[in-house]
Amino acid sequence: MERPAAYDSPTPAQIESDSAAEPQEVSRSWKDYVSITKVGINVANLWTTFAGLWLAGHGRLEGYTTVVTLAGTALVVGGGAALNNWIDRDIDRVMPRTAKRPLANGRIPAVQGLLLGSAISLAGLVLLAVGINGLTALTAFVGWFTYVIVYTLWLKRTTTLNTVVGGIAGAVPPLIGWAAVRGTLDPSAWILFLIIFLWQPPHFFALAMKRVEDYRAAGIPMLPVVRGFEPTRRQMLGYTVVLWPVSLLLFWTGAAGWLYVISAAILGGIYIGMSLWGFRTSDPMKWANGMFRYSLIYLMAICAAAIVGVE
Repeated sequence: MERPAAYDSPTPAQIESDSAAEPQEVSRSWKDYVSITKVGINVANLWTTFAGLWLAGHGRLEGYTTVVTLAGTALVVGGGAALNNWIDRDIDRVMPRTAKRPLANGRIPAVQGLLLGSAISLAGLVLLAVGINGLTALTAFVGWFTYVIVYTLWLKRTTTLNTVVGGIAGAVPPLIGWAAVRGTLDPSAWILFLIIFLWQPPHFFALAMKRVEDYRAAGIPMLPVVRGFEPTRRQMLGYTVVLWPVSLLLFWTGAAGWLYVISAAILGGIYIGMSLWGFRTSDPMKWANGMFRYSLIYLMAICAAAIVGVE
């Protein structure tokens, strides 16, 4: 596995020592605790969860199932995000983008971050298991385990495959929604999974290009850091090309109709076109920023198209 070049980063012992040496009077608010659950990421996950719920129910939802599923998913995702912040507080201090996070700068004590993340993760899993069904809870746990243990604790600091394998966690929410309604994971559910899974590498590679120097300083082996921009652009193109036909399969399974398939074809075509433009542009950073922004538009729009175009 590829590893980054050695760098002078604080060891866990040094971090705790530094924390102990800092003033104990720290100003914190409830907003700090909310922020470590990564609200923006949580909202995106709930959007794809809702898409799974909606398609599984053919556009008809039962209020209790919807509310409990979304609440449980929010807790599991938020708990995983808090634990991610707790684990990464050392490298977050190195990067300007993350240096002001509450666990990185000490506004929230490390033990509180650990307890908060663990408690709400467990609460979410119990809510899904008791309030919905075992498959829904198991699916959520697989996503949580992949994100917290496989990605954050292991792959993020050791290999460029971190983003790809970590994408499994990000693609689980629509499966949670589907399992909550059907109690099974049908082919259409796995197509939703693949759409989100294939969407993630171009999204996060674009972010990694934008923040390449931050990741380099922190010693995180993101693809642009280890391999450079050209291989990163090639992989981004490859994922967008594969994503295009996969996104159309929801029409083939009968989960979504003509409105969806036309929308997906257009959205995917634009994504491929933007990826190709990356090989012609003289400003890779501007292009990466555009790719990152469009990736967010694509995610929201493809889910909206599936919801509106449900069969």
